[in-house]
Amino acid sequence: MKYDIVIIGAGVVGGMIARTLAKYDKTLCILEKENDVAMGATKANSAIVHAGFDAKEGSLKAKLNVRGSILMPTVTKELGVKYKNNEALVVAFENERAEVEDIYERGIRNGVPGLRIVEKDELRALEPNINPDLTCALLAPTSAIVCPYELCIAAVGNAMDNGADLKLNFEVANIEKTADGYKITSAKGDVVEAGIVINSAGVYSDKIAAMTGDCDFDVHPRRGEYMVLDKECGAFTQRTIFHTPTKMGKGILVSPTVDGNLLLGPTATDIEDKNDTSTTPEGFATIFSKASDNVANIPFNKVITSFTGLRAVGSTGDFIIRHRDNVITLAGIESPGLSSAPAIAEYIDEMLKNEMGFEANVKADYNPIRKPAHYFHSLSMEKKNEIIKKDPRYGRIVCRCEGITEGEIVEAIHTNPKATDVDGIKRRTRSGMGRCQGGFCSPIVVDILARENGMDFTGVTKFGKGSVINYEKTKGDN
Repeated sequence: MKYDIVIIGAGVVGGMIARTLAKYDKTLCILEKENDVAMGATKANSAIVHAGFDAKEGSLKAKLNVRGSILMPTVTKELGVKYKNNEALVVAFENERAEVEDIYERGIRNGVPGLRIVEKDELRALEPNINPDLTCALLAPTSAIVCPYELCIAAVGNAMDNGADLKLNFEVANIEKTADGYKITSAKGDVVEAGIVINSAGVYSDKIAAMTGDCDFDVHPRRGEYMVLDKECGAFTQRTIFHTPTKMGKGILVSPTVDGNLLLGPTATDIEDKNDTSTTPEGFATIFSKASDNVANIPFNKVITSFTGLRAVGSTGDFIIRHRDNVITLAGIESPGLSSAPAIAEYIDEMLKNEMGFEANVKADYNPIRKPAHYFHSLSMEKKNEIIKKDPRYGRIVCRCEGITEGEIVEAIHTNPKATDVDGIKRRTRSGMGRCQGGFCSPIVVDILARENGMDFTGVTKFGKGSVINYEKTKGDN
């Protein structure tokens, strides 16, 4: 099939671009090599909406970060996803005071509102668990937190609800220029044609760019390891706590999440393998040490899981966003990529219209609003009873740790983009994200997925190809 626009990569940046362009009377398709959206850096990052003080003055990162942080409250409200303006502190010891002052000045030049430097007494009053040896901090009141994969899922879902197609398990193997566009072939031999190609392939954006003849840059993965603490630790800090940044990134942060956990990380290790998401003893030791420099008495015994994400670090030091021959390339979209995502989508929209001669009309029935998930556990008892009367499945708890119901899981299976595996259910509902990490609910989730998709339970996977959970029955049907 031929589309007017094809987006390669269904991370949060690709998803936000798709959502923005789905308003037009043009055909649009998103290609994703994995079994679900939000499977790269989007599912494994710090979940921070950065204020924009750290990016180099005059850079595309600075411009799009500040703009993105302004757009994010509206975008999250329209998409029905969680957003919390919890502020951030960049903390320092006395010998690092000059660095805090430099960051403050850079933030002012970048146009970040409300920045100020706080001294030791106020710092302790704001965050009682802060390391008492810290003497000052930059307070960024516009910093916030979101759930990155929830945002991506909602953006792609909204694009699909407005007519966009999504093709999963479509790993691009070749892109060929044709008389009126491009022929895109998958590793399986499937073909999609496009008038305009948008390359938003994360750590693989250089590989995709090379297929279009536009690659004078490199993208390498930078491994970032994280730890997640139990929800009983979620209020250990109110704000996101950073230390003064280095050339490798913003350092080890301590931050609450919108879902109530405490997040520690990331490390920063440059690696070669673009698929290496392993965690390491060395990474954990770094998190223990550096997080404790910022916050005292962190209850590390409450860690319930750990994970690793890969940042797409470009060789230019800035976001690469450019076009040639109806191909738009986005590369090196590392931090603050999540924060910038709404602004990047806006930037691409303007690039298409102002630089590429793109002409289109907004659909009469375009709807930017996405119905939020129920978040059943957070509803009032009256509202819960009302929903259960309409659908008893919302009265059956599947995930005891997070209080997730069968109704919520079924809803996730049948809502764009549809969850087809166990991890997809986890990202949409949080079933399996609590203390037991799916030890109780995973078998039930497998059964629900099999039932709703009309398949045998042996066909249900954890995350798609190569992740079979059950190979065969060991007992009879009875």
